[in-house]
Amino acid sequence: MKTRAIASLAIGATLLAAPPLGVAGGGPLGIDHVVPYDADGIWARHVQVFVEDAAIVTTLAGALWLGDQPGLGHTYWQATDSMLISGALVAIMKPTFSRARPSQGGDPGLWFQGHGHNSFPSGEVAVITSVVTPFILQYGHENPSVYALELLPLYDAAARVKSQAHWQTDVLASWLIGTGTAIYAHDRTTSLTVQVLPHGVTIGLQKRF
Repeated sequence: MKTRAIASLAIGATLLAAPPLGVAGGGPLGIDHVVPYDADGIWARHVQVFVEDAAIVTTLAGALWLGDQPGLGHTYWQATDSMLISGALVAIMKPTFSRARPSQGGDPGLWFQGHGHNSFPSGEVAVITSVVTPFILQYGHENPSVYALELLPLYDAAARVKSQAHWQTDVLASWLIGTGTAIYAHDRTTSLTVQVLPHGVTIGLQKRF
């Protein structure tokens, strides 16, 4: 159910964002703090990029292959809508808020710093959340194992904070953006992208072979 999915995302984000005991938090919610830099193992930058690229490629490939058919194909197109909308929102918000990253001074209160300060929100967390949430909303109540997809944005949120590329409220806001766009896309009976693209594109490549 939608409520369960949103609650799970919120709980995961809150656990990630909460500062450890003895660490003073700042930022709009009082939870932003610099964590020790960690870019080893699964937290390495190339792993983060792989997860994001895999989410995007899988979404687009699934939509083009299956087409806007009832069921899984339609969900892929909803995920495509959600991804594009969240990406557009992030592209507007980053230069508008121009927040300094943790690596750019370590002060969570540095907003409106101008060009080159793109901490708020996290585009990667927003995009990954936006593509997995439509599948959770559609299939989570039938198959609870689908909720495991929530681990992808949770991983990326943790990785971006550990990389000192984003504050805790950056990834929390991105999680909400991705979830919100996914709910909007999932509630539509017709995909926005399907309405714009030629029918020959959205009918599905599998029907041509």
